[in-house]
Amino acid sequence: MKDVASQAGVGLKTVSRVVNGEPGVTPETERRVQEAIEALGFRRNDSARVLRKGRTATVGLVLEDLADPFYGPLNRAVEEVARAHGALLINGSSAEDPDRERELALALCARRVDGLIVIPAGDDHRYLEPEMRAGVSTVFVDRPAGRIEADVVLSDSFGGARDGVAHLIAGGHRRIGFIGDQPRIHTVAERLRGYRAAMADAGLPVAESWISLGSTAPERVAAAAGAMLTGPEPVTAVFAGNNRVTVTVVRVLAAHARPVALVGFDDFELADLLRPGVTVVAQDPAALGRVATDRLFQRLAGADLPPLRIELPTRLIPRGSGEITPAH
Repeated sequence: MKDVASQAGVGLKTVSRVVNGEPGVTPETERRVQEAIEALGFRRNDSARVLRKGRTATVGLVLEDLADPFYGPLNRAVEEVARAHGALLINGSSAEDPDRERELALALCARRVDGLIVIPAGDDHRYLEPEMRAGVSTVFVDRPAGRIEADVVLSDSFGGARDGVAHLIAGGHRRIGFIGDQPRIHTVAERLRGYRAAMADAGLPVAESWISLGSTAPERVAAAAGAMLTGPEPVTAVFAGNNRVTVTVVRVLAAHARPVALVGFDDFELADLLRPGVTVVAQDPAALGRVATDRLFQRLAGADLPPLRIELPTRLIPRGSGEITPAH
């Protein structure tokens, strides 16, 4: 900074104001300082800045899987809000592994991020309590924190699943299958609860053979769908618990002899271009990311707020697959 000040013919404070975007510098002086910065290859020392201000202007995001299309819009929304606040986003995937989630979250804390946004893989987040007490603001997304009090932003998984299954029931279906992810995941449990609630509201029994939870691997989902679609009481409709399950079920139904209705939780690319188009219960992952990051920056700004649970609505989008009537 001394070299820049000398070359530009200004004081150190003026260079500091230009580098930090502070007011009080004339356009001509700012131009001279910027030219000196470029000529000398000056780069701000963020490590020194952290020591002085105690803030890194970075936030961490722990996702389940960066390759999952659901998390793309969420990640982008978090990044845009962070950028608007002058912060850099650092993210990573837990791969639905609680140990990896803990390792990644604590690694981000060790790098002095100002705040964390976590899509939890585990159900015990007491390991974050010391970090939160030390000032690392933390907001959970998509699933609540386990065994600690913290802000959480969710989609209405229960209500969305209930609406999707009620839509199938209104179309005349009585035997409806549910295929979902691992049962320990909060959203899976909520969507199964919504399925059961819709069936109960209509006074319909649920055979346990109509429910299959587990890995979203195509082989597992295809086997589950195949079992439901055969036998003495085959299902006439399927409710798929997430986009990965839905895509596999679409493939299974394409090879199936009789028409079967399908509603999936989560929208996905090209769902509207298939024939028939796939009826979905759509979340708004970008809104989840924006709301969570806005909440995080409220805390970073010093707002003394009690932990809040924010639940965003879902939307049923009929496209054809959910409107197929039962074969008689």
